[in-house]
Amino acid sequence: MIRLNHVSMEYRLTGTRVAALRNVSLEIAAGSFVAIMGPSGSGKTTLIQLVAGLLTPTSGEITVSGHDLHGLNDRAMSEFRNRTIGFVFQSFHLPSYYTAVDQVALPLVFAGVPEAERHKRAQSLLAEFDLSDREQHKPDQLSGGEAQRVAIARALINNPKVILADEPTGNLDRVNGGHVLELLQQVNRTRGVTVVLVTHDEKAARVAERIIRIEKGELA
Repeated sequence: MIRLNHVSMEYRLTGTRVAALRNVSLEIAAGSFVAIMGPSGSGKTTLIQLVAGLLTPTSGEITVSGHDLHGLNDRAMSEFRNRTIGFVFQSFHLPSYYTAVDQVALPLVFAGVPEAERHKRAQSLLAEFDLSDREQHKPDQLSGGEAQRVAIARALINNPKVILADEPTGNLDRVNGGHVLELLQQVNRTRGVTVVLVTHDEKAARVAERIIRIEKGELA
């Protein structure tokens, strides 16, 4: 599903080259649940941004679900992200002016799905996540746990092959964080979606089948 071959990533900061990733090679199988662990600044977020095509590596090759990311133009890359990747973030990234049902339906707008179908599919996912009574609530009317469930539903609405979850429990208490991890496990088991969880929390990482550790831009 995901393959990185000798991938390096460098940034230029005030005339100095800073290596975020150094010669990383790894494979993640389709349908697996993987945790990427490392301290702040280790390169774990850079790694998943590369997998999502949000960054271009300085060197190396990245293949995701049969797509060679190096060979995609801007339009093809946008379509790849919309149809193949679902994102879940620590801070939810829910625009304040959209209701929960509109938040979930938003990726379908970019996919060109008609409005009635968008609404129906979003309602169905919210019901699956026990959020039917929150359809018309905006983010400031949701608890942290509810907001993250809305974000996961949004990530799933286009039936992606991969969910990239960057510290999804970071802004939640232990109980709600546990519920979110259980939901990601459920998504992985029942839908066969490959889940890549970025975390610095050992307890959170234990829900994964495999833990990949990264330190100073290199696989540990």
